[in-house]
Amino acid sequence: MPEREIRLWGDPVLRSKCEPVTAFDDHVEALAADLVDTARPEGRAAVAAPQIGVGLRAFGYDLDGRTGYVINPEIVELSGQLRDIEEGCLSVPGLFFPTPRYEFARVRGVDAKNQPIEIEGTEVFAQMLQHEVGHLDGQVYIQTLPGERRREAMKAIRSADWFLARMP
Repeated sequence: MPEREIRLWGDPVLRSKCEPVTAFDDHVEALAADLVDTARPEGRAAVAAPQIGVGLRAFGYDLDGRTGYVINPEIVELSGQLRDIEEGCLSVPGLFFPTPRYEFARVRGVDAKNQPIEIEGTEVFAQMLQHEVGHLDGQVYIQTLPGERRREAMKAIRSADWFLARMP
């Protein structure tokens, strides 16, 4: 399957809550494969469906030797300390900010055949799970940053070359 183009900050699909997948067919299998293929290139960890312009609850990942996808994911457990972890996003390229994330996360969802899946992880894998489910809820990590850090992030976005190139 092909690697798909990443939507950037400012694209309305990134701010919209995704619809659950209800039809489990060839299109869902193709979406899952595209998400995994788009997550695979060097420097990436995961990609959510809205980042490739699809408003459905699904994400693919390739991180820490684990590769897969989850459809209709929901976070069912967060635990450990809430820590600031340096975080970036394919939809906000080149910018990284300390982001509050729990040390452990567990996600439940289904595969492309509507069979149950549960994945969990600590540290960076937990960060990824929280980040991707956030995308499906219409939230880019920048929106989760506390006060001054968020203002700093917005200023950096407004002066980024990729953002300025999109302005008329």
